Amino acid sequence: MKTLFEEATRNELIQRVHSLQEGNEALWGKMNAYQMAKHCTLWDEWVHGRNNPVYTRSFLGQIFGKWALKNSVKDGTPMQRNIPTSRDLVIRETSGDLGLQKKKWMELIAAYAFYSNPAFVHDFFGKMTKEEIGIFAYKHADHHLRQFNC
Repeated sequence: MKTLFEEATRNELIQRVHSLQEGNEALWGKMNAYQMAKHCTLWDEWVHGRNNPVYTRSFLGQIFGKWALKNSVKDGTPMQRNIPTSRDLVIRETSGDLGLQKKKWMELIAAYAFYSNPAFVHDFFGKMTKEEIGIFAYKHADHHLRQFNC
């Protein structure tokens, strides 16, 4: 299974992010390329513990989160389309500097080589092991890059 704690996987994702262009159309969902890149940048900042993000655990997550996490990271199956995200990670502005977001996102992907955030708690899944974080972080990025055919 792919994980962002493997150099080859990080390099693959960085190349895919690099290929993202303003004109890429979403195959599903409501985001444009800029919104997706900014969403992923914020998501990875959250996982890394940057900017002191605080997300409240959802009620449904408290009930079903651990089961959903185990189901999500059990194999290499890609994430399904149109899975809801945290309200805090919905990007409302429709335009911005895609190049800057790509640069930030690629730096955050590369930073998984030195990942150290034992305090990370996902707002739906709850506390995750480092192995679960590596697998799910890959699947999250892969999901959004496939969304834009990258």
